[in-house]
Amino acid sequence: MKTDILQVDPSRIGEITTSATTDSPLDNWDIKWAVGTPDLENLQRAATELRTTSIPVAFPTETVYGLGADATRSAAVRGIFQAKKRPVDNPLIVHFYSLQQLRTLLQPTDGEDPIPAIYKPLIQKFWPGPLTIILPNPAGSVLAPEVTAGLQTFGARMPRSLLALCLIKLAGVPLAAPSANASTRPSPTAAEHVKDDLDGRIQTILDGGPCEVGVESTVVDGLSSPPSILRPGGITLEQLRQCPGWENVVVGYKDKPEQGIQPRAPGMKYRHYSPKATVALYEAGAGQPDLATMLGYVGRTSRIGIIRTKLWKPACGLPVLDGSKNIEIWEIDLGAATAGVARGLFSALRELDKHNVDAIFVEGVDDTEGDIATAVMNRLRKAAEVRI
Repeated sequence: MKTDILQVDPSRIGEITTSATTDSPLDNWDIKWAVGTPDLENLQRAATELRTTSIPVAFPTETVYGLGADATRSAAVRGIFQAKKRPVDNPLIVHFYSLQQLRTLLQPTDGEDPIPAIYKPLIQKFWPGPLTIILPNPAGSVLAPEVTAGLQTFGARMPRSLLALCLIKLAGVPLAAPSANASTRPSPTAAEHVKDDLDGRIQTILDGGPCEVGVESTVVDGLSSPPSILRPGGITLEQLRQCPGWENVVVGYKDKPEQGIQPRAPGMKYRHYSPKATVALYEAGAGQPDLATMLGYVGRTSRIGIIRTKLWKPACGLPVLDGSKNIEIWEIDLGAATAGVARGLFSALRELDKHNVDAIFVEGVDDTEGDIATAVMNRLRKAAEVRI
């Protein structure tokens, strides 16, 4: 199967319009399409593939690139699991372009809003955006059973990416979409990352440029009491606690794979985010490795990768090597800003993999402040074989 990368500039798709009769532009919206542009034509081609084939399409969101398929057709959803080699008990998040589309799937009765009231403050504040909410799957649901992996609930999200929203709207169906990587690999934040993992397994990758956030959406369960976070992500604990009804939200996940459980959300059970090389994670404040420590992990003939953030010195302060030690070092500086670390983390892991390093030493960040560092360290702890 030939895999094509199609360029789509979100600024050349069209101009969003909203109906004056709706209470919120999220309820429903329309767009004046930029007819005749190659960007819109590429988007329409991908939407046609989603409607008429069972081969998933990769597309960018503000978090990471997703691998989308019609969430209402089993054959299409199975295509996601096959392309990623994803375990079938790992549920998928369903993406919607409007609240009206979501409400239709939830099958409202007697004029009542089928979206639980606990989620209203979150939707008003964070949608469209990097937040997934857990909802009851209605009796007789149109969702393919593979989406929920046997659960009575499903995760729903409205992405902030205009490209993603327009793709869902053109496809005319909700899209089930995990990250567009091979299972266990670092999530893709650029089209070439998808190509590296899924070349020959899918037909189309929409290239809308690098992702804005760089880590996946936060997943929350408001059906439990108290409400809980099932996966940290682009919306932080402190942001959630500022919303009515979410002041006492609790952490419902662990920073390591939870074997032997039925995962309630993606990212809970299996090893994720891992490059090919061994990852040694240094927690914030743990200092930096010296050469002897590095060689203890990788041996005397070594290719070493370093990802530093706030405090480590360049090359961890190692002296310039004269070539006699048969050691090569590559390093990537993600900078001191936590948002920049989040945006560049997965790309850095993939870049060092391309250099065929034997081990990657990563400088962690302080995740005690309730910001996006929590999501960064969650991903790193799941990727790391060694934590210091």
